[in-house]
Amino acid sequence: MDTRITLLPMTEAYAPGAARLDQITFPGEAWSEEAFLREARTPSSFYVVAVLGEEVVGFAGMQQVLDEGYITNIAVAESCRRKGLGRAMLGALIDHCRESGASFLTLEVRQSNAPAIALYESMGFLPEGRRKNFYRQPTEDAILMTKRDLSL
Repeated sequence: MDTRITLLPMTEAYAPGAARLDQITFPGEAWSEEAFLREARTPSSFYVVAVLGEEVVGFAGMQQVLDEGYITNIAVAESCRRKGLGRAMLGALIDHCRESGASFLTLEVRQSNAPAIALYESMGFLPEGRRKNFYRQPTEDAILMTKRDLSL
């Protein structure tokens, strides 16, 4: 990962940057700035942002309900992809789950997103199901992936 990039906890100050990156990365499915503000204020949510200078170049977030962790979204700016940033942010979510006593961490990923699937598999996530027509623009199935051993 680029040493100029810093991983930080999501605060309200980073919500506009996260929303901008989300709009670029997932047009038509992006969260609003208000949604990121809500997540930053919600005790059961945990988000990290990757910051380069003043710019948000990545974010990853999850919600925890009792001992269950659910990744809500992950995005990396195109200029920062394939440099370990996604791995570092995902690692921060896994660490948070381990420290907070979660028994598993799960996510959905577009079936066509081979780079993301490869990353998740390399970090111990296994496919456990499919959500038919989960995504829009374009409509596509999601693969449900879960990491059950959070000690790795």
